[in-house]
Amino acid sequence: MSVFDSIEVIRNAPKNLPFVVAQLGQSLDGRIATILGESRWINSDPALDHVHHIRASVDAVIVGIGTILKDDPLLTVRRVPGRNPARVIIDPNSKLPRSALCLQPNEARCIIVRGTVNDEKASITTHEHYEILRIPLLRGCLSPSLIVKQLFAIGLRRILVEGGATTVSTFIDADAVDRLHILVAPVILGSGKLGLQLKPITKLSDAYRPSTSTYFLGSGEILFDCNLKKTV
Repeated sequence: MSVFDSIEVIRNAPKNLPFVVAQLGQSLDGRIATILGESRWINSDPALDHVHHIRASVDAVIVGIGTILKDDPLLTVRRVPGRNPARVIIDPNSKLPRSALCLQPNEARCIIVRGTVNDEKASITTHEHYEILRIPLLRGCLSPSLIVKQLFAIGLRRILVEGGATTVSTFIDADAVDRLHILVAPVILGSGKLGLQLKPITKLSDAYRPSTSTYFLGSGEILFDCNLKKTV
């Protein structure tokens, strides 16, 4: 079984429904950053290559505004052959700086997600190098399920939720993720920011027990490909 099998699952996802894969890179003890926020580079080249393979296989990549402000990612495909996905930034409070690298024009769309004004219906408007997708708020928040639904409505079917940890956790809590790719590096931080931080449970019977495949990526790194729609 090859790690590319996990990519083929994404590429061959059903065409009549949205398909969402989320990914996290972390240490052996589940940390994604040190206590001072340093996170580059917990994972090494094999894991980074895998993330770019996912980017090349999806229609859109989602990140929260916190990831933009901290890392200023390009969100493009550079380490492997393939086209750039649409870049989707969840920015409810209009914090995205005009200098952000994701706003640089290229052949891929850049979509900024914000809430509607005065409970208006979902809408999308085009600006110079980006689009603004406004969706109704649910209890004052942007709903992950509604974001996925609206992206699917504009032709973005296969979606990668790349970060950060809060955004990934929010999408999982909303049952808006089909597959979760956890990339584990052979490093122990001992403290620092945890990856997944989901709603608390009190019983083990309420825990996620997804059907999972494991792949050795090289350099001691392991991919856990978790099917969140199928349990064992």
